[in-house]
Amino acid sequence: MQNLNVSENPVQLEHVQKKNPKKFLKLITTVSTFGGLLFGYDTGVINGALPFMAKPDQLNLTAFTEGLVASSLILGAAFGSITGGRLSDKKGRRSLIMYLAILFLFSTIGCVLAPNASIMIIFRFLLGLAVGGSSVIIPSYLAEMSPSDRRGMMVTRNELMIVTGQFLAYIFNAVIGNTFGDTGHVWRYMLVIATLPAVALWIGVVILPESPRWLASKGRMGDALKVLQMIRHEGIAQQELNEIKAHIQAEQKMEKATLKDLRIPWIRKMVLIGVIIGSISQLVGINSIMYYGTQILENSGFGTKTALIANVANGLIAVIAVIVGMSLTNKINRRTMLLTGLTGVTVVLITIGISTFALAGSSVLPFVVLSLTVLYLAFFQGAIGPLGWLIIAEVSPARIRGVGMGIATLFLWLCNFIVGLFFPTLLEVVGLSGTFFLFAVFGFIGVVFVAKNLPETRGLSLEQIEDNFKMKALK
Repeated sequence: MQNLNVSENPVQLEHVQKKNPKKFLKLITTVSTFGGLLFGYDTGVINGALPFMAKPDQLNLTAFTEGLVASSLILGAAFGSITGGRLSDKKGRRSLIMYLAILFLFSTIGCVLAPNASIMIIFRFLLGLAVGGSSVIIPSYLAEMSPSDRRGMMVTRNELMIVTGQFLAYIFNAVIGNTFGDTGHVWRYMLVIATLPAVALWIGVVILPESPRWLASKGRMGDALKVLQMIRHEGIAQQELNEIKAHIQAEQKMEKATLKDLRIPWIRKMVLIGVIIGSISQLVGINSIMYYGTQILENSGFGTKTALIANVANGLIAVIAVIVGMSLTNKINRRTMLLTGLTGVTVVLITIGISTFALAGSSVLPFVVLSLTVLYLAFFQGAIGPLGWLIIAEVSPARIRGVGMGIATLFLWLCNFIVGLFFPTLLEVVGLSGTFFLFAVFGFIGVVFVAKNLPETRGLSLEQIEDNFKMKALK
């Protein structure tokens, strides 16, 4: 499949899209965020698949290899995030999305057919490369395609697709687990479903145009203008291209972008904010619930099949919370919303820690834990989840946007990997209460950092956000 050159688009398609830029933007958002759906399904499906996969007559997983199977995807995602960002700067956002779709499909099939734990871990790692790449490229692509007044809604749509993918995984896990739970390879049925959105993404890439900002950065101003005319109302396209050109010309006066640019104070600060926010979003323990939710509920007192069904509530509230959060991103200041989310999850984490200690062995404990994890997800997915990715995209300097997002998401995935790998060990060493108290400490650190360091970005173009950092650095 060759790259789509916007100058070769059918005239009829271009004519329709000029008349309906909003509809075309919606189509672009829907297709590109199939990567987010895959991201969500592949990270969520392991939640229900692990108990069946770990059985002696299946992959015969120990506690340690169980952690490796769950977290190998995350380690792959860490590498995928840093390499994906750099490759997208060189090859283009659209081309990388196409390659990721192929990698999603290939590695998913490998996981489904894995005969042992070692092969499973290898293909989960490869799947992680696709997940990590999509976590960088898709928010960056959407941020560059969207007008400033709709950027929050468009970029956070990817987070909605992520939690929708996780929710679908929980539903399929519950249905398949309860219907075919006594079948030997039930976990393979859970995994194979991810091939469907991978094929849809691969086919859908055909209609995606390249990012106009990327095209302009490569000197293809004519192609950039044609894309902008498809996704902007008449008269705005040329004005926006002029702003992009002016920004590029200013950047060209500087030396070629490299990691040495991190020595520049305002660039370093922008990247650091993305790194800290990305890291904190994982260290508050979200993926202990997303990856081990079934085990947490089992640990609290539910049976395996009941835990699979109860876990669907976590997926449902996550989807509802993201929808609410998306509707608020352009109405409430980003900073205020993020502080609210971090404060909320910190309080809930402390409450979970106290409850699991005080109600240990009680018949009401599993219901209390389920209720509190639902509340935790409401705060997290309603604010921290969507805003985390959005802010990382917004505070990545244009000069090194792919690299900047890659660095931030690398740290995000490494922290995710640490939580995924060591959560079972933490449960054994310090228990559920101690583990959630530890997550609460990181929540408190996040509140303090955001309050002191995060500027407001709502309503500003990417160029204006960057100029504000420059101006503050000169004062």
